[in-house]
Amino acid sequence: MPYKEREIEKKYFSIGEVATMFKVAPSLIRYWEGEFDIINPKKDKKGNRRFTKEDIEKIRYIYQLVKVKGFTLQGAQEVIKKEQNHVFDKVATIDKLHQIKKFLAEIRDTMHVKPE
Repeated sequence: MPYKEREIEKKYFSIGEVATMFKVAPSLIRYWEGEFDIINPKKDKKGNRRFTKEDIEKIRYIYQLVKVKGFTLQGAQEVIKKEQNHVFDKVATIDKLHQIKKFLAEIRDTMHVKPE
């Protein structure tokens, strides 16, 4: 089996990249940053926001609450305050399971086995 290079894992994402992930305007991400204390991207010398994967998971949770489930911003803030640690552990677990599923699919594909 040929050597497969590891993918380079990106550590920081621009606000434009994050906005594209969620199909929203960058201004919405900036707005949520002001409304939710949990979003704290690093800023470079020019003041550009640099989001980590952890920041993106927090935004994903806010997106689910506000855009998918229809919570108001105040309602979403209350949910986050009540369940902050539990929720982010759950989000991290789901993300890890998606990574494992992708890895297993890659193994299956290299073995040329068709899915059931």
